[in-house]
Amino acid sequence: MDRPVITNTKSLRHHILTPLRDLLNDSRATGVLLICCTVVSIFFANLFSNGWYLKLWNNTIPGTSVLHLPGNLLEWINNFLMAFFFVLAATEIKRELLTGELSTFKKAILPFGAAFGGMLVPALIFTAFNFHSNYSHGWGIPTATDIAFSIGAASLLGKRFPVGLKILLMALAIIDDLGAIIVIAVFYGGHIQWLYLGGCGLVYGLLLALNYFKARFGAIQILLGITMWYLMLQSGVEASITGVLFAFAMPVDSLAIIEKAIHKYVNFLILPLFALANTAILISSNIMTSLSTTISLGIICGLVIGKPLGIFLVSRIMVALNIAHLPGNIKWKQVFGMGTLAGIGFTMSIFTTMLAFTSSEARDIAKIAILTSVVASVVLSFIYFRVIGTATIPSPSVAIPEKEPEIQLIIS
Repeated sequence: MDRPVITNTKSLRHHILTPLRDLLNDSRATGVLLICCTVVSIFFANLFSNGWYLKLWNNTIPGTSVLHLPGNLLEWINNFLMAFFFVLAATEIKRELLTGELSTFKKAILPFGAAFGGMLVPALIFTAFNFHSNYSHGWGIPTATDIAFSIGAASLLGKRFPVGLKILLMALAIIDDLGAIIVIAVFYGGHIQWLYLGGCGLVYGLLLALNYFKARFGAIQILLGITMWYLMLQSGVEASITGVLFAFAMPVDSLAIIEKAIHKYVNFLILPLFALANTAILISSNIMTSLSTTISLGIICGLVIGKPLGIFLVSRIMVALNIAHLPGNIKWKQVFGMGTLAGIGFTMSIFTTMLAFTSSEARDIAKIAILTSVVASVVLSFIYFRVIGTATIPSPSVAIPEKEPEIQLIIS
């Protein structure tokens, strides 16, 4: 009599847990979750007049000043938790550089050049709008591409966005993230304390030595990573960048282990927390005035117009000079459409905003502009790909799966 109950229980668990696993592995899920968290955060920030939601993220945590640790939840998320995001981003970058789409010159040069154009043109556009203002330091904001939203939106386009084009977008976004990381480390760090930075270098040397001697990944590396993060925090350089250094120092055979251990926490806990904490924006009645400021115009034009223009022009020049080759079954009109999706710069753009501006007013204006750019880029890309029609499907000889289960990082 019990057997049917057991069978039914197993069947029930299968029907509940299998869709949940599919959701956790779906490249679109993180992008959708980030959108939901953003809407919730803006709603809460504007619903309560006593400002409790804003205080939740910005209230000082007692005792943190003793060890010079981040002073509130917002700083802990941006400085500590986002380091895990960068670990995940860097494992993807390292794998692509060693064995993936970026492992050879011919494979790497086109997305490298496209990413460069997609960063340079938006930066120039923002600078043109803010050259004579006090906000020119924010030129790095429109240079980022958010992997979560861009890959998620590309998946929603279905056959109109072929897999080969999606791989090119993925490679471009990864390189873009690497460029954004370098920009943050070089241009948006604080006053450097060289003693702490030197200590950070020594710890990193130990991590590299452990990798050289093929030490098994475990508690020692994790402890050294935390120590390196703390020293980086005290040095004045953006502490979350430690995640990149940590991942690059890990042996290749441990990358999959690290990704498996943290990718769901990053995609479904850390990134949503980042969205909740960093999009708590007070929408004023003069929002249209905010969108007409030089900050907003520089960001919106940089992301929505500058991204696709820079990616397309540099790619076209490189192919014309026979430096690179366009992937098979991909047309130039599709490359331009891909550039519109690369104009989605949510996570890294907001992260750079928090470092570039100290004024809460400037930060809120920039965040509103970034969110406006996300909506504009998604709408434009969907209209564009619908107009140009269904893309050419890669031929069977191209060994590319239609679904990408290995894309664990759905990162900016």
